[in-house]
Amino acid sequence: MSTAVPVVLAGARGHGRWHLDNIRRLQDKGIVRLAGICELTPLTGDELPEGLRGSGAPEQSADFGALLDSTGAEIAVICTPIPTHTDLALTAARRGVHLLLEKPPAPSYAEFRRMADGVAAAGVVCQIGFQSLGSHAVPAIRELMAEGAIGEVAGIGGAGAWARAESYYRRAPWAGRRRLNGVDVVDGVLTNPLAHAVATALALDDSTRAEDVTDIETELLRANDIESDDTSCLRVTTARGRQIVVAVTLCAEQPDEPYVLVHGDRGRITFWYKQDRVLLQRSGHGPQEHEYGRTDLLENLVAHLTGGVELLVTPDSTGAFMKVVEAIRLAPDPAPLPEEAWRLLPDEQRRVVPGIDGLVAAAADTLALYSELGAPWALPARTKEVST
Repeated sequence: MSTAVPVVLAGARGHGRWHLDNIRRLQDKGIVRLAGICELTPLTGDELPEGLRGSGAPEQSADFGALLDSTGAEIAVICTPIPTHTDLALTAARRGVHLLLEKPPAPSYAEFRRMADGVAAAGVVCQIGFQSLGSHAVPAIRELMAEGAIGEVAGIGGAGAWARAESYYRRAPWAGRRRLNGVDVVDGVLTNPLAHAVATALALDDSTRAEDVTDIETELLRANDIESDDTSCLRVTTARGRQIVVAVTLCAEQPDEPYVLVHGDRGRITFWYKQDRVLLQRSGHGPQEHEYGRTDLLENLVAHLTGGVELLVTPDSTGAFMKVVEAIRLAPDPAPLPEEAWRLLPDEQRRVVPGIDGLVAAAADTLALYSELGAPWALPARTKEVST
């Protein structure tokens, strides 16, 4: 029987709690062993899941490098603030420790390259945490597209209508920021909470590398009193000539499951990527719905290291996504929506943009931006030619 791989988790609160539970799940299966937790303030016993307490409790330290050394970790899971990703990844890489790096991998293309090049030079493996790209629906949809199930593919839409209370932007100093203390953060709706919509659309188009993107148009807006965007859309033109339009908001009236929509001249494929659920609609056939399995990215990383299984989300395969992050970073600061364009829901203490749910869906449906759909508050898109 193979030995469980020792893992250190950097960032175990907030979204890191999901990783903590997932590592515990894989530990129960004998795949990994949680050897250490890196947090500025140690987790209390109550914060540790059952099975990770008592004599088998992981070592804790605020010093990431020292913790990797003392635990003999072979894998580090990094789920820390976006601006810290590159330095922590390189700290691990220099020690020969492999990586699962939470998305977005970096706040700028330069920082992404520094991370990816450093990891490659160190000879370690890095998996980027776009969990949706572990869905078995992704290759299945690509196959449907390739075999012409919906005819000639005209483009891909993405839609995300989510809700976040005002407190969401107070959860950490970097939340909702474009910069902090002179350092890029770029914590916007397209780059962080609904980044999967962008990454999944690019993956379905098989346009995941930096050189696969030729042009990016952005419309970045905000209803909340923040620096970054909470209601935005973008259009990516890919090297194969297709257009990908993703429209998202954190100010939905009725929050719903995000999805990606592949348009063909004889049908369409809708992929609710958090649910691994696919709906195929095509002329001459009844609708077909199917739910797929999903490969966990940490499990895939271990299988890659121990059995040579193909890694699902390499840094290079997130280059196109990072071109989107860079276009958003370089765009003018998001425009505040006029006060008449949003309202506060007192019970939930969150801001809502009336009509945004329909606009998000219409953008994915027609591959049009908010300004092209006639949203009264939308500004014309800013275009960025992409150099590679």
